[in-house]
Amino acid sequence: MRLAATIATLVALSGIAAVAAEIPQQQRRSGSTFMAPETQAMQNDDTANPGMLWVLDGEASWKKKAGSADKACADCHGDAAVTMKGVAARYPAFDKALGRPLNLEGRINLCRAGQQQATPFPYESRELLAITALIARQSRASKIEPGVDPQLAPFIAKGRALFDQRQGQLNLACTNCHDENWDKRLAGSAITQGHPTGYPLYRLEWQTLGSLQRRLRACMTGIRAQPYDFGAPELVELELFLMSRAQGMPIEAPAVRP
Repeated sequence: MRLAATIATLVALSGIAAVAAEIPQQQRRSGSTFMAPETQAMQNDDTANPGMLWVLDGEASWKKKAGSADKACADCHGDAAVTMKGVAARYPAFDKALGRPLNLEGRINLCRAGQQQATPFPYESRELLAITALIARQSRASKIEPGVDPQLAPFIAKGRALFDQRQGQLNLACTNCHDENWDKRLAGSAITQGHPTGYPLYRLEWQTLGSLQRRLRACMTGIRAQPYDFGAPELVELELFLMSRAQGMPIEAPAVRP
């Protein structure tokens, strides 16, 4: 009878929306701390980190004139090593004209369309990843500081709701893995705390660089849920919540992960 009661309790709990306690600040860990020493060494050595190839491409694109305006990013922003320092640590950020937050990729494409008068880059294209990696690289070691704009508050709340929402055929929420079961293993791989400290990052499984939205969509597919489209407001809100959840942690981009 005791076993039956336990099973009944578990079944009942599985139908309740997941709301796990937040990870205490002193226990928060980057995904890099869950990796093998060899992978950590690859990330920490710029000559071995594959993501640096995209950074080099981004440096070339930064100086390349484009669009009918015949302008380069450098024409407005100068030396990225100076003007982009710390920028990635503050995104997603609220855009007053649009009335909603934009992630870094969205900001790049907005500048491309508005300032360069060029066609925006497709999500996950090498060109967009390269410029994003270049900008993110300038924030390495900067502490994540989500926007203090009070207009972001409702969007952070929406992102948190999505983080806690069970979905898909497996009826799982992000919090079930990354708050409740971190440091355990799933199919032989470590379950991390899910902090977005290294994006865009080179994933050995992908054999290429990828954005945070690519990783979020992969998780949604993994629990057999319908993933949101790249650039969807829901994904940007989830990014925003994850950045606020990782407040104070240092940027590692471009990181390397298994």
